[in-house]
Amino acid sequence: MRPQHETPALLLGLIGEGIGESLSPTLYEHEAAQHGILCMYQRIDLDELNLTPADLPELLTAAERFGFSGLNITHPCKQAIMPHLHELSDEARAIGAVNTVVLRGGRRIGHNTDHYGFSKNLREHLDGRELGRVVQLGAGGAGVAVADATLRLGARGLTVFDQAPGRADALARTLQARFPQAQVHAGGDLAKAMREATGLVNATPVGMRKHPGTPLPPELLEPRHWFAEIIYFPLETELLHAARQKGCHTIDGVGMVVHQAARAFELYTGGLPADARRMGAHVTEVLRRRPGAAHTD
Repeated sequence: MRPQHETPALLLGLIGEGIGESLSPTLYEHEAAQHGILCMYQRIDLDELNLTPADLPELLTAAERFGFSGLNITHPCKQAIMPHLHELSDEARAIGAVNTVVLRGGRRIGHNTDHYGFSKNLREHLDGRELGRVVQLGAGGAGVAVADATLRLGARGLTVFDQAPGRADALARTLQARFPQAQVHAGGDLAKAMREATGLVNATPVGMRKHPGTPLPPELLEPRHWFAEIIYFPLETELLHAARQKGCHTIDGVGMVVHQAARAFELYTGGLPADARRMGAHVTEVLRRRPGAAHTD
């Protein structure tokens, strides 16, 4: 299927903090080239520009004036951007976070492709294991999408932890109402939750270059746990390395970023299908040649 409106060129961007080494530029530019489209992708790093999420209205206006087709949105702007959009997809509205903004016809349309990307990655790499009871670290912009996806895929229980306890409480209440068949809680005792858990998801930025370390003590991991990371650069975060050392079944973040980007590419181009397998091979090769940095988109 060809898009309704052929896209001869794309000007795209990424808004977030500490995104200097994000692989989104090469990911989108390479895939666009395979379709004969010239794509230019600009990082809009709040840290480098000395800006904050409060400056999002100005950035959106500037992007429109310069002719951007769309913007990827990452930490810490996935929820802060929502009041500044004209329209939300059903999925973005239900989840309460936006990671993709299509700029078309003078309108700003927010979508959430994190949900799709995480779901696809988890389904492809769990290798038949049951989701069971899941501990999730992080209830922010990426966390709300990941938590919804985990429960939608059939997890029996979900315990959410966040540095801001009120945020974990609010997410747990929302999800419990949406998924009454599961047991959803805001966590209090992390060690106890891990003893009862089947799997662990890291939806925090801890593990990125700007946020080094691990979001929980690695000694809480057991070989019976599966572990899914949403950070993709470095390909192996400290926690992912520790989980592999413990003998856990691990899932890195490459699949999530590839599938969410493939879906976003289709939105930006008006329906041109992206080749997720080709995108995955490309980003894996780039990662292989560029070890040592970190970011989640």
